[in-house]
Formats: sequence, structure tokens, C-alpha cells
Amino acid sequence: MKALVTAEINEGIISELEDYMELTFEGWGKELRKLTEDEMIYFLKDKEVLITSYDPITRKVIEACPNLKLIACTRANPVNIDIDCAKERNIPVIYTPGRNSDCTAEFTIALMLSIGRKIPMAYKSLKDGKYLSDEKIENKAKEGLKEDVTWALGAGTPYVEFKGTQLKSHTLGLLGYGSIGRRVASIARAFGMKIYIYDPFISEIELNDNAQTKVSLEKLLKESDFISCHCKVDESTRGLMGKEAFDMMKNTAYFINTSRGAIVDEEALIEALREAKIAGAAIDVFSAEPLFKNHPFVKELSNIVITPHLAGATYDAIDNHSIMIVQDIKSFLKGERMLHEYK
Repeated sequence: MKALVTAEINEGIISELEDYMELTFEGWGKELRKLTEDEMIYFLKDKEVLITSYDPITRKVIEACPNLKLIACTRANPVNIDIDCAKERNIPVIYTPGRNSDCTAEFTIALMLSIGRKIPMAYKSLKDGKYLSDEKIENKAKEGLKEDVTWALGAGTPYVEFKGTQLKSHTLGLLGYGSIGRRVASIARAFGMKIYIYDPFISEIELNDNAQTKVSLEKLLKESDFISCHCKVDESTRGLMGKEAFDMMKNTAYFINTSRGAIVDEEALIEALREAKIAGAAIDVFSAEPLFKNHPFVKELSNIVITPHLAGATYDAIDNHSIMIVQDIKSFLKGERMLHEYK
């Protein structure tokens, strides 16, 4: 049996399959690039198994590869695969839900701390030469006093410019309570935060904790100090955070998004930040990626932290999806039930 690997993978873990099949590495798995449809067909046409991440596995590709028996996608949602075509040809698709839930949750908390405490802004000011001394200073204690080190006080100082908001005792509103939202809630509770949750698909019983409460969308927007998106994109969530939503938020509140850019009306968010309707935002995902260099998030707004879709980018996530894929491929070869088959 032959397998094509075009995904980023842990080579030590994937090597467990070498006893069962011949592995060929191309695309992202070899050169860190996404393959085209024609390239996929060229490399896949004589293979039985495909392990992919981002390549376009379209109807054209699937129908051009008659030997294909299994598609493995190292993502939480195999949006790059024509699932209907795979089903028509009785080709099971396996995927890796939850592979990066922990690292995305940790990144979400990191963004909350970054924007709430203005850490990137303070860093940039020092790197740009602001608030620095022209010469080395030795901090010496005055007679009768203990040594006291203070950068500067008063107006026009870092203490004033970068004074922020702690997490403890504040309210975090979670839009969505799937695997990532649950992990964010767990970490936030350790910080001493109160948790509000808006998710039509969960019940009060599922929460099972006095520190978190299922609330209406309006209550969450009006009362939360931090609001974080963890929704999948569908007709009910596309543009969920628009002008009306941002207008409901406190002017001291922060908005965080590590889910999908389509959930946010970016023009409404830009307006909310420009007019200080909210205190700030920390955004990892955008309506179009990469951002263009003159985007207001890049060129204009100072009350936003932006990162280039990094929330799930850890070595641990690669290890996790490698383990999940290898286990399910072994099950497939043995005729056993696969744990992560996409239905």
C-alpha cells in the first residue's frame, strides 16, 4: 500500500506506518507549500492513502485518483476536502478534532493579558526609544530608606500610558462553548474570572459549575469585561459581532477573536476602536488573510493587538494530530472502527 503525505507531521510518529505502507512526502510535508489540484493528482494518482492539511482535495482530484481508499486531514474541520464526493466513492475521511484546543485556549488567554495589560504597546514604546534614559542610571537608596526602583511617575509616563486591567474578578464572555471555549473557561477560572457563556447548543446542566453561567447574547455583550469568540462559522454566526453587538459592549471592555474572521464585521470593529466604543481588541483571525499592509489594524489603530493566525501553531498540535491520524489509519487497515471519522 502507498500513502502520500502532504501535511506537516511528526516524522517519528508517522514512521510507525512504515511497516504497513510506503510513505511519500510532498508539498507541505516536504517543502512547506500547498499543492495545486494538478500537482495533487500527479502525486496521488497511484496512492491508496492521503494525509493532508490544506491542499485542495476537490472532486476533480478525487475522481482522478481511482486507487484512493482513505483521506486523512490533520485539521479540526476538513474544509479543504469535498466530503460529498468522498462519500459517493465510499472513501472515509478522518480528521483531528481538538488537536490544537489547548494551545488555542492558551493563546486566547495570552491575548487577553496582552491587550488588557497593553504589553505589546509597552514593548514597542521601549524598542522605539520612548521612556528611555540617555545614560545609565544607578538606583541608590536614600539615607534611611530602602532601595526603591521606579521607572517614572506622573503624566506622560509608562505608568499612566500603559495602566491596564487585570483578569481576576472580571467577567469573561465566551461566544461558543466547544472544546476550545471549555479550555479557555477552565484557565480563566484559575485566574479568578467569572464566566458568561452564550451557546444555543449547550444546556445549563453541561456547565456544572457555579463560576460560569449560560446567558443571553445581549446580557453577555452588555456585562462582560472581556469577550472572546469560539464559534464555528455558519449562517447563525457569520457577522455575529457587528455594529449592534459592539454598541452594546462596555467602553471599558475588550474583544478577542481566535476563531474565524467571518464571525466579525471588520468595518464595525474598526469603527468601535476608532470611536473608543470599546477599550481594545486582540485579533488572530481576519476576513481576508494575510492582511494587506495598509489595513487600519496595521497602519492606524493603536488599541488593537494583531497576530497572523498563530493560535494553533505549536509543535504540540503537530504531535497531537500525528498521533490521532496514525491511530485511525492503523484501525482502518485492521478493519476496526476509526475514532475520528468525519460524518
